[in-house]
Amino acid sequence: MFDHAAAPPVRTALPGSPGARTAAARATGGPPGWPDRVPPPGVRGWQTAAVSWLLDLCPPDYRGHAVLRRHPAALARLAERHVTAQVEAMRQAYRTVRVDLSESLPEGTIDALLVCLEHEGLRLRAAQRAIVLIREAMDGSIFVERL
Repeated sequence: MFDHAAAPPVRTALPGSPGARTAAARATGGPPGWPDRVPPPGVRGWQTAAVSWLLDLCPPDYRGHAVLRRHPAALARLAERHVTAQVEAMRQAYRTVRVDLSESLPEGTIDALLVCLEHEGLRLRAAQRAIVLIREAMDGSIFVERL
């Protein structure tokens, strides 16, 4: 469930390879699934924007911890775990909402709630994919367009 919006895997080139230099020269946007609010890797300030985006996915209290801003890779790992837990919560809610709430909500509300949960699940799955791309970019991967 919530998997039909997943993007195909993206091949990466080794830093310093001809493909990496070509990709860096044409960096007009990130790879498929890259968050819109984050400039592509290699653009000045992309990691700062990535940190801000990752913090938006985490509980608000994470903003108070300077260590997470200083170590974006750690923040990305925590954000990934947090979003994964949210996906599982959406799946669990989707499975049980009819039984849990059918007697306490007005008629027609359950169907609207299921649509809401499906949309939220898809948004979270897209965030999971984007977090993986950001982590890979922080690790030095260069994204190469496929022909």
